Amino acid sequence: MIKQIWRQRWVFFLVTVALAVAVNGLVSVRPAVAESESAPLPEVESEPEPILVNKAQPLPADYVPLDLRPVDIQFAFAGDSPKRLLSAEAAAALEELFQAAQADGVELVGVSGYRSYERQAEIFAANVRCYGSEEAANRVSARPGESEHQTGLAMDVSSPSVQNQLVEQLAETAAGRWLAANAADFGFIIRYPEGKERITGYQYEPWHLRFVGRTHALQIVGQNLTLEEYLAG
Repeated sequence: MIKQIWRQRWVFFLVTVALAVAVNGLVSVRPAVAESESAPLPEVESEPEPILVNKAQPLPADYVPLDLRPVDIQFAFAGDSPKRLLSAEAAAALEELFQAAQADGVELVGVSGYRSYERQAEIFAANVRCYGSEEAANRVSARPGESEHQTGLAMDVSSPSVQNQLVEQLAETAAGRWLAANAADFGFIIRYPEGKERITGYQYEPWHLRFVGRTHALQIVGQNLTLEEYLAG
């Protein structure tokens, strides 16, 4: 009788130990699963900060981007010209933007891309003659060294709906509305937005696209900022 009791206790003991091992084993697994599920995702390399070129931060006269290439898009003019050039990354992004616009039934044309310091000096001098003073000209045209076109990251675009002209009426067309709604998805911003003239120093230009990279562009547009405001923040 005593042996039977001890045998029962021994069996109970073994069962208890087995259950404890099983339970501890399960408990030890859960933190590992939790750690795996909550492990942070690997960081994605961030885009470089956009360069700022404006009236307060000009480029040197001899600055020329090293990776300029022709952009494979429809232009408003025929023949070879430096105006067909952009830096490589901006050129590839603009080609994708034009392809997407075409797929949506929107017709765009390129008007003016890269512009040298010397060419900007000629354009500004012509605007001074047209507007009567440097001050007046500088509201619509950059002095040499202060133009984003010299960076190889800016392209003026238009549409046949406004006879391929660089005019504010572009914003009221299907092409202008498409640009405003979609340019950031391809890394571009409308660099001189309406209502921000005091900050940018230039009149509203719905045609002037500046490449800053998709991450930056989406943040700038999403927060309704100029590039100046974005970089200052």
